[in-house]
Amino acid sequence: MATVFALNDEQRMLRDMVRRFAREEVAPLARTIDREERFPRESWQRAGELGLLGIAAPEADGGSGLGLVERVIVAEELAAVCVSTAATILHQADLVVPRLARHGSPAQRAAWLPGLCDGSLIGCLAMTEPEAGSDVMSMRTTATRTADGWSLRGTKVFITSAPVADLAFVYACTDGPGSRELGLFVIETGRPGITKGRTFHKMGWRGSPTGELVLDDCEIPAENLIGAPGEGRAIMFAGLNSERVVMAAECVGLAQGALDIATGYAQERRQFGRPIADFQLIQGKLAIMYTEIAACRALVMQCAVSADSEGEAGLTLPSAACKLFGAEMAMRACTEAVQILGGYGYTDEFPVERFMRDAKLMQIGGGTSEIQQHIIARGLLRDQRVRTR
Repeated sequence: MATVFALNDEQRMLRDMVRRFAREEVAPLARTIDREERFPRESWQRAGELGLLGIAAPEADGGSGLGLVERVIVAEELAAVCVSTAATILHQADLVVPRLARHGSPAQRAAWLPGLCDGSLIGCLAMTEPEAGSDVMSMRTTATRTADGWSLRGTKVFITSAPVADLAFVYACTDGPGSRELGLFVIETGRPGITKGRTFHKMGWRGSPTGELVLDDCEIPAENLIGAPGEGRAIMFAGLNSERVVMAAECVGLAQGALDIATGYAQERRQFGRPIADFQLIQGKLAIMYTEIAACRALVMQCAVSADSEGEAGLTLPSAACKLFGAEMAMRACTEAVQILGGYGYTDEFPVERFMRDAKLMQIGGGTSEIQQHIIARGLLRDQRVRTR
């Protein structure tokens, strides 16, 4: 992979802008949207104005034309104050928009990209099913040809932004249930035959609505298929590496936010006549948190730089390592932050209890930690030429 480099002037400006947005506009809403389990519409609209939702789309289509480095900058800064908001914004910016920008026809891009970039349209990417989570290729949702297009039938679950989405980007089997021939279809959620099912009430990420989509002979025109029939599988796997890296960046931000709070608290909290920061056990916890965060940040940036300079094709193992290390590191960091704050850490007077709940999903969503281990081990064992040191 390419070597890590320092941020350039434009990237530093982006980081500083997103950091201000996160601290001044996102953080004050974080507790409320978590308690109320509501979509952060105020932050969403502002993210559209700042160009964050369309950061990966070409300028000609209403975006900023930036790369994965910029997306991980956005992910880390937002997640440091509110993972729900980071996940919601990056779901559109890193999953929905790039698939349409890279694989959509000129007519499809003209129809939907401007709205997705400015936030007037909310999109969701529908992949997971009741019997197809880690084993995504076992999905049963089908797309059957009709005289005028396609008819889709099936159920998608655990879909980020589904309860509020205007557009659903749905993967479906084009050659019968369980086939390896997939298509990616754009479906307006107000169309007959598509229903927004349950909204899930979650332990964490409570400000990022997650729900079901039920397709019951939902008919769409032929022009709503992205790419050719059967290209959906390639489109799906082409975006998995960047998704893992962005989620790892969110883990870095989440852990950094926990470290910041724990460090400040340790300097103010006094026991036995002095700040608890004076105790070596507390110092040890802070030191390990810092070290693991720094290591993960470097790995994330290494992957992002490589993706932007060399493409994402060779990043399967590194991106899986990013996601695995990031998820486990964030869970450790948030657990330690709660421990350092003690009883206060277990209440919602400090954000670390929310951070701890949010961190758990990092070990599950976007491919579980066990799946990342499987991907890494399979790659190492299959290709003896992969360097292991």
